[in-house]
Amino acid sequence: MPYWFEPKQVSLSIGGRNITIETGRMAKQSAGAAVVTLDNSVVLVTVNTAKPRAGIDFFPLTVDFVEKTSAAGKIPGGFFKREARLSDREILVCRFIDRSIRPLFAKGFRDEVQVTATVLAADGKNPPDMCAFYGASAALTLSGLPFNGPIGALRVAKIDGELVANPGYEEQERATLELMVAGSREALVMVEGGAREASEAELLEALQFGHREMQPLIEAQHQLAEQTGAPRPAAPPAPEAPGDLEAQVQALAGERMQEAVRITEKRARYEALRSIEDAALEELCTAYRNAPAELNSLAAVEQRQQGLRELVKNAKEALHALRSKLMRARILGEQVRIDGRSPRDIRSIFCEVRPLPRAHGVALFTRGETQALVYTTLGSSDDAQTIDALHARTQKHFLLHYNFPPFSVGEVRPLRGPSRRDIGHGNLAERALLPVIPDRESFPYTVRVVSEVLESNGSSSMATICGATLALMDAGVPLEAPVAGIAMGLIEEDGQRVVLSDILGDEDHLGDMDFKVAGTQRGITALQMDIKIPAIDWKVMEQALEQAREGRLHILECMARDSAEILPGFAARAQLSDWAPRMEVIRIKPDRIRDVIGPGGRVIRGIQEMSGAKVEVDDSGRVSIFAPDVEALNRAQAMVDELTQEAELEKLYTGKVRRITDFGAFVEIFPGTDGLVHISHLAEGRVERVADVVAEGDEILVKCIDIDPSGKIRLSRREALAEALAGAE
Repeated sequence: MPYWFEPKQVSLSIGGRNITIETGRMAKQSAGAAVVTLDNSVVLVTVNTAKPRAGIDFFPLTVDFVEKTSAAGKIPGGFFKREARLSDREILVCRFIDRSIRPLFAKGFRDEVQVTATVLAADGKNPPDMCAFYGASAALTLSGLPFNGPIGALRVAKIDGELVANPGYEEQERATLELMVAGSREALVMVEGGAREASEAELLEALQFGHREMQPLIEAQHQLAEQTGAPRPAAPPAPEAPGDLEAQVQALAGERMQEAVRITEKRARYEALRSIEDAALEELCTAYRNAPAELNSLAAVEQRQQGLRELVKNAKEALHALRSKLMRARILGEQVRIDGRSPRDIRSIFCEVRPLPRAHGVALFTRGETQALVYTTLGSSDDAQTIDALHARTQKHFLLHYNFPPFSVGEVRPLRGPSRRDIGHGNLAERALLPVIPDRESFPYTVRVVSEVLESNGSSSMATICGATLALMDAGVPLEAPVAGIAMGLIEEDGQRVVLSDILGDEDHLGDMDFKVAGTQRGITALQMDIKIPAIDWKVMEQALEQAREGRLHILECMARDSAEILPGFAARAQLSDWAPRMEVIRIKPDRIRDVIGPGGRVIRGIQEMSGAKVEVDDSGRVSIFAPDVEALNRAQAMVDELTQEAELEKLYTGKVRRITDFGAFVEIFPGTDGLVHISHLAEGRVERVADVVAEGDEILVKCIDIDPSGKIRLSRREALAEALAGAE
């Protein structure tokens, strides 16, 4: 074996599944690489870096998760037969990893970092996303980068009343609660998941379970780092501001900024702060330019220009730090927030149902300076989205798409389709609503919800959930319960802490936690949490959940109040919109499917052409009729009923005589179904010859008097006439 080929590995078991983390065998030219195996699912994760770009003022981290179909023994669909852009599911895994590891890099670190997770083997039983996370943490720990890890992660599910760690695909289908949690030895750093109206206590129990069960993963990564001799990186030195820059910024902008941060309206506040910061920068730059300097060479001139660029960069950072310091101090010291609210106050809410014509369902939800216009569109099963995942191909009948155009925050930038953020926020809202969407048996439509964010100043994803609830009700979707969402925040410093309800964008940016909770009156259906400080006490988490419950109930009350005129009782419309298509599902016996489809599909095509409706039949005998209006629906349903109806005892029929014999007449009571009228049941008294009473082609009234086990039908003309005569009298 070559000297450089010395793989190291650690193994452990979680939830009854074997996990192995290995390094030194694959992708050895990367700064860090790890191969993670969970039973027979395998993921390779690599970490690579590049020097920072000149003038960059943020941490350029990129995380990619790629599911190769060859790993599952499949060939990709489509024309090109190769993997293309990342799917929504892959992007959601990228976001989960990114949001967990990003806060753990040293402050001021600006190197470009790329984390790439590639699925090498997929066994169809175990989701590979957890392997990707373990590999990302391990590879970063081995890379020598200033990463404050390792960290662990776990998928927590509640199945049959018991909490389970890292369930497989089959187990997930039975789960009433499912969370993805990431954390360090001390605390959780990221949470995302959903539940079927779980209580706050249930959720807290699941979070604590997840944090406890992930500890062996963290310890295993420490062991792997010791085996490989990976050095613990030192944090990069914090950028030093030249001279007394912070004091200068305080003197130039402190007093005016103290007044500006008290302006409650976002646009006015931003304009005031921008004016103050521009003035401070101009004064600092002017002083720098006017300072005496030796400019007797090209090198000296270039050094002077570089110094000016560094001054501007450091001054901007100092001004931003001053703004955050003043806002945080006011919240902690005065219990007064940026817009003048107390910590528990919810911004004013206004809801409007059906503000626009034509849509199947539409609602406008406004909370403070955040506004979402949400549409609901109903479609047939043909409109369902096909999800071609590694483990299975499935149909998705409830879709929620979230759009965040630049004008919603007064910006100018090109429209380039949904971003990773858009996909993540849409998934959170979809997860929140999915538990209350009716099943396909009771509501057989494909449902698409689209949220157009028109204004944003804090938690447009939660506004999307509220607006979607109203738009779904307006479309006539019978939700099991209305859903609302709220975003919580935290300011914690020097032993003081304040939990904030319904946070603004600035409070999210300068705060220490972003905790989004959605649910019904009965319980929680979705949550997402990002923590920006090393640890949060469980009591703080408990307080945030309880405060979120209070806020959620308040928002639901506001939604009920504002929609009372159009949605009485805060429930879905009894009738679908006039613009909405109509759909009906009927059941037929499987042995009658051929009657509806006909030879080569001629019958079903004829029904669709004559009625204007779309008819679908599956192998179980479920017939779905999808029509543009009620008339077309009724026509198609009547035609299907006629083809598949069954004879009923004691019922009268007008039938056509198809054939006569010596012992009776065969009468077709409806297409494809004949019965025998025995000669003794043709008329009162004795009948010598069948032909004396009926002839082939005659239409006669008959009554069904018997259906034997083999399905043979006996009819009576005599009893039908007697019954008709009695009814006439």
